[in-house]
Amino acid sequence: MKPRVMSLVLFTSFVGLVIAPTSVEFDQSFFALLAVAIGAGAAGTLNMWYESDIDAVMSRTCLRPIPTGMISKKQALFFGTALSLISIVMLYQFSNFLSAALLALTIGFYFFVYTIWLKKRTAQNIVIGGAAGALPPVIGWTIATNYISIEPIILFLLIFLWTPSHFWALSLYKSKDYQKAKIPMLPLVSGVEYTKKNIFFYALIMFPVALAPYYLNFASKYFLMASSLLSGYYMILCYELLIKQKQSEIKKTAKKIFVYSIFYLFIIFLTLLIDNIL
Repeated sequence: MKPRVMSLVLFTSFVGLVIAPTSVEFDQSFFALLAVAIGAGAAGTLNMWYESDIDAVMSRTCLRPIPTGMISKKQALFFGTALSLISIVMLYQFSNFLSAALLALTIGFYFFVYTIWLKKRTAQNIVIGGAAGALPPVIGWTIATNYISIEPIILFLLIFLWTPSHFWALSLYKSKDYQKAKIPMLPLVSGVEYTKKNIFFYALIMFPVALAPYYLNFASKYFLMASSLLSGYYMILCYELLIKQKQSEIKKTAKKIFVYSIFYLFIIFLTLLIDNIL
């Protein structure tokens, strides 16, 4: 069920719920967020069912349950499908139709659009497919409000613009894995230099979006300060990658960006959460 991915989905959804202007009872919030977590796990399960052949040849994924024989493909398909239906119905029961529809869209987009259609067909797979990973805070917001406004759209854009630099950095230092699996990641299709430029470009356009919560009046100056520092350092790292020429240095810096990007997104959302609670 990809618990690490689930935890990030759950956390960003939780932030969207908490910062919303409408309060929700604890039991309703608990079961609604549990449904989101189950939905995230369902999407991960279906992804691993479909990509079990790819996972088997990549060092990063070869120890997953299906490649190692711990779980059969048939079991994974049944489990993922059942969890998908349970999560959508559960969210509808404990929240509203809009939230359930968004969760269904997230699962469907991640599996059918990203996993089946885009991943093996285009180097822009994670750009378009990133929309699925960017929806959880919107779902959290709609659990509380039953509507979509500018605030969750900004959170959506932040994750959406963060995704390319995060995954392209990974693909730079894990390029051999993607090459073995025949996945057309940007470094393999368009080259390392073009990938470095794109990583830096997305870091640049993400910067104003990361500051937008303050200028749109749903975060304080303390969030602005933290976000400016975190996002500024993100751009510095991506610029360092841009000017690196030696392959060893490129891989080292790309790995540094990948690790920092996980820390970055978590801290940005945590800061926003604390800022709104206080």
